[in-house]
Amino acid sequence: MPANSELTHMTEDILKASIRGERLAQKEFYNFFKGKMFVVCLRYAKNREDAEDMLQEGFIKVFQDLHQYAGAGSLEGWVRKVIVNVALQHLKKQQRLLPTVEFDNLEISDNTDQELPHLDEPIAKNLIHILHQMPDGFRTVFNLYVMEGYTHIEIAEILGISVSTSKTQYLRAKAYMRKMLAKSLTT
Repeated sequence: MPANSELTHMTEDILKASIRGERLAQKEFYNFFKGKMFVVCLRYAKNREDAEDMLQEGFIKVFQDLHQYAGAGSLEGWVRKVIVNVALQHLKKQQRLLPTVEFDNLEISDNTDQELPHLDEPIAKNLIHILHQMPDGFRTVFNLYVMEGYTHIEIAEILGISVSTSKTQYLRAKAYMRKMLAKSLTT
């Protein structure tokens, strides 16, 4: 298994032991990734409790499928892909992706190598709060397009919607985000 940047902080031994199902190694593996993956879950969830459920279900799936990680691409990207897929399944189970709400009334690319700007905690919390207020369809398309790097064609396929619906949801999500950010800046 080729070394990658995550393995410099987490030993390959922990990865191999996690694959074998050793609980202490899995705990270390979980602790290494839980913070970043919880933020991913928060972006898709309506509230903190849903995000915690998504995270728990996601790591169960990660450990079930960890033997499939072949070392191609980053380990964090692979874990993120599993977590996002679980989050989408969670939303589908709750039938919260569609129908969409009107605004006036609402394969994952491995972009983990890109440096994201550091946000102050209050700004990040405000953005997460705005995401939580977004209708589910807006939030899901926004996350898949902006944060995960999917194309509208891929989003349409994943969610079982048309490409134009994906584009419309994204445009409405941007307008919603803009409106809520402007509102938060004036209050």
